[in-house]
Amino acid sequence: MKRFLIIFFLLFSASGAFAQEFSQYNTGTLYDSFENPSQKTFTPDTSRTYAFNFLVPNFDVNFSLSGDAQQTLKNRYAYNAYNNSALQIGQGNKYNYVTTNANAYSIMFKAFSSLDGNVELGFYTQTKLDGRGAFTDESIALLNGSADFPKNSYNNIFNSRFNYQLYNEAGFTYREQVTKQLALGFKVGIVSGMSAENVNITKSSITFDKTADTAGLRLQGTDRKAGFSKLPLSNPGLDFSMGTTYRTLDAFIIQANLKDLGFIHWNKYAKTYDFDSETGIYDLTSSNRETAVLNAANNGVTSGGKEIRESYNTPLDGTFELSGSKSFLLADDMTDLHYVPTLILSKELFYTGFTAALVSPIQYNNYSVSLVTSYDDRKIFRFGTQFMIKSKNGEFFIASNQLPQSVTLADVAGKVRSDVAKNGSFTGTDISIGFSMKFGPVIEHPMNASHIPMGEKGFLGRLWDKLFKPSDDKAMSE
Repeated sequence: MKRFLIIFFLLFSASGAFAQEFSQYNTGTLYDSFENPSQKTFTPDTSRTYAFNFLVPNFDVNFSLSGDAQQTLKNRYAYNAYNNSALQIGQGNKYNYVTTNANAYSIMFKAFSSLDGNVELGFYTQTKLDGRGAFTDESIALLNGSADFPKNSYNNIFNSRFNYQLYNEAGFTYREQVTKQLALGFKVGIVSGMSAENVNITKSSITFDKTADTAGLRLQGTDRKAGFSKLPLSNPGLDFSMGTTYRTLDAFIIQANLKDLGFIHWNKYAKTYDFDSETGIYDLTSSNRETAVLNAANNGVTSGGKEIRESYNTPLDGTFELSGSKSFLLADDMTDLHYVPTLILSKELFYTGFTAALVSPIQYNNYSVSLVTSYDDRKIFRFGTQFMIKSKNGEFFIASNQLPQSVTLADVAGKVRSDVAKNGSFTGTDISIGFSMKFGPVIEHPMNASHIPMGEKGFLGRLWDKLFKPSDDKAMSE
């Protein structure tokens, strides 16, 4: 596979994406309950017993690119030509950062198990793509041949890196209202890795022979990759998430989530290349120069070194998130107009990423419009919106956490020259869409139910009492 073609796939395909999905926090949708395991889906006396997406995919796809190469790649996409005027050649330390993520639930099903402990049980299937990369300005400029390189030789200007992994997941969730104020939930999934690659170029050099229209490219580093297998679960793994929601006496909702803590074990047929090779690039000023550079880069990474076949493990992109929320009534009870802001702090566990977000929804009856803002450790500010229709037993939402950039990218696709030519803080797009409905009998409150619960608690509630209220158990036994 041509490495730089992967870059274009990440940047310009509809399924390439990255940015945390914050707009669904505290919405109580089925999607929210699978992403944040302690979030409830059902409300007694109003909700029906089962919630299902009826095989309609609920998904979030997005990507972001920051750096000097934005103008170059947008021009290449819109006009099939390069404009490298913003690239800085010769330093080797001007990086363009791309992050990509896609998250799609094909099956989401939940059932309200019991009023004793307000237990909710769920099952899901999910597909995820996580990827990130850092590419020098020179790595992008070389795709246009030698025209932007005034000197004949350079060292360490192509030291770039990227990694991605694609996997399927299936599992179950459990959520329980442990006390009137505290809810706990967890999500456990079995992972099946589909494809992964990690390329890290640590040393590089190039020598141009402009008279002969050629160049000698030398690359050194590692390439580790694992591919599809005909056997199910040939790349097995586990995924674990847990969350807690606490409602204070003054109605603040505090939520903590540990998400996607897990791994994938890629099988013994995975390949590792320790490459150190030199390859030729020909016809650097011809119309085929882009293909020539791509082929040379591909040959340099996959040849000239030792190939090792062995299994290895990769972590999932785990995060820890902490949020606080409170509902404010904006009118009288009959009007049902609320403002429910949520402040979220999110830290990646295995990378340096940190993001702060504020979700500001205005809710009127069954309708909700949210403003979503976030700021991350790369000093990138994002702004987006969400529209949601949510009744007692049905819900639909559509959102973009990068609304201005999504509009700009649509203009780029439409060849609007002013948007193609500019370098902003970042280029990106984002879209989230979800749908689900509830069915079955209405969950009856104890005062109205044909079966009246006797106040028994669920498993987590009984465990909580044993740990923190042993005196109550002793008194009951006496």
